[in-house]
Amino acid sequence: MTGSITTYEPDNCLKKGYLSIFSEIFNELRKNTWLTYQLFKRNFLTIYKQSFIGILWAVIIPLIAVGTFIVLNRSGIFSIGSIDVPYPIYAILGMAFWQIFSTGIIASSNSLVSAGSMITKINFSKKSLVIASMGQSIVSFLIQFVLVCILFVVYAIPPSVAILLVPVVMIPIMLLTLGLGFILAILNGVVRDVGNMLSVLMTFFMFLTPVLYAKPTTGILAVVTNYNPLYYLVSAPRDLILKGTITELNGFLAASIISVIVFVICLVVFHLTETRVAERI
Repeated sequence: MTGSITTYEPDNCLKKGYLSIFSEIFNELRKNTWLTYQLFKRNFLTIYKQSFIGILWAVIIPLIAVGTFIVLNRSGIFSIGSIDVPYPIYAILGMAFWQIFSTGIIASSNSLVSAGSMITKINFSKKSLVIASMGQSIVSFLIQFVLVCILFVVYAIPPSVAILLVPVVMIPIMLLTLGLGFILAILNGVVRDVGNMLSVLMTFFMFLTPVLYAKPTTGILAVVTNYNPLYYLVSAPRDLILKGTITELNGFLAASIISVIVFVICLVVFHLTETRVAERI
């Protein structure tokens, strides 16, 4: 009986050249498509079966955030600025796109750690764990988008036809989320405090980004917003739905380029280090 023998060497990918890395990554992802789906299915059932409220959490969380800002605005503590559409539609849309990022980051950062001994006992692509974790944010988005559709009916405001382009415009924020998720999954596998810090950081960044309020025109927050790629990645799909166009196209294109670069770099780094990190978890 004969068979092929595969020899694994340290940094073998680097010896072949960086172009071969992308070929290996593509083939690996293609071969593990079914596994990725099964991992997503497992994550989904685990999360929502263990919760009494279940899938409604995807609606409750943004409603609480929006309600808080409405109270702060009416009490004069915080101004949401000038918004041309009913605030609930504006805010829920912003939260839906924001939570693709925040939910995806938190879920992907915990993907390797939550897998436990499975990643050391079974030989499979660890990328599947990170990619499958992104499914949680996509499901949450779809649930919240149903709420948005209901609000459009309630306020009798038809969305723009450009809504058909939203899936394309969402690609950059998903690439950025997945790219950062690869790196954070590695860091959280080595330093467990990373996962604990992310929830706090996501809340901080949400308030720093005009998700629930209009873009500031003056002050330090206006300066920060101009250089915040997350603002453009969240506002672009929202503008398409509400206005039929992307009002800050140059900013969105720049943020999209940054997202692609971050994704490619982080994916390669993860590919080169996933085996070593798995040994430390």
